[in-house]
Amino acid sequence: MVDSPSLWSMEPLLASRLATHFKNSPNGEENLCANTGTGNELEPSIETESNQIHSVDSFAEYVSFQRRIFKMTLVVTAIAVIFTINFFDLNAAISLLLGAFSGILYLRLLAKSIGSLGKSSSSVSKFQLLVPVLLILAVSKLSVIQLLPALVGFLLYKPSLIIQFLLEPSA
Repeated sequence: MVDSPSLWSMEPLLASRLATHFKNSPNGEENLCANTGTGNELEPSIETESNQIHSVDSFAEYVSFQRRIFKMTLVVTAIAVIFTINFFDLNAAISLLLGAFSGILYLRLLAKSIGSLGKSSSSVSKFQLLVPVLLILAVSKLSVIQLLPALVGFLLYKPSLIIQFLLEPSA
C-alpha cells in the first residue's frame, strides 16, 4: 500500500467538518448524515435520500414478488386438483388440496419471517416448520386424508417458485 501524505491530511478535515455540524432537531433527533449549506441549517444528504428510496422500491418489489408467487401457487394448485379429480379419486384431490393450502400457509409464514429479517429480527423464525408437522398429524388422525397426495400438495409451492424464476427477466 502506498501512503500518501495528501490523503492522510484530508481525513481529519472531512471528519471535523461532519463532527462540527451535528445539530439536534426540535424533536430531539440527530441528523447524522448531513451536508451543510451556509453552516446554519442542515440539508439531508443525497445518499440518505437515495438509500431510503431504494429500500422502499426494493420492499415494494418484494411484496409484488410475493403476490406473484402466491398467485402462481394457486394456479398450479388448481391445475393439480383438476388433474387429480380426473385421474384419481375425490379423497386424493381433497388431500392434495389440504396439502396445497398448508404449503401456501408455510410459504406465507416464511415470507413474513423473511420480510421482518432486517427490521425486527436477525434470523429467520422456525415457526413455519410447525405447518408440515400439523399436516402429518392431521393425516394420521383423519382417515379421509391420504399421506402421499397431501405431501405432494404441500410441495406444490416449489414448482410455482421455479415457474416464477423462469418467467422473470434476468437482471
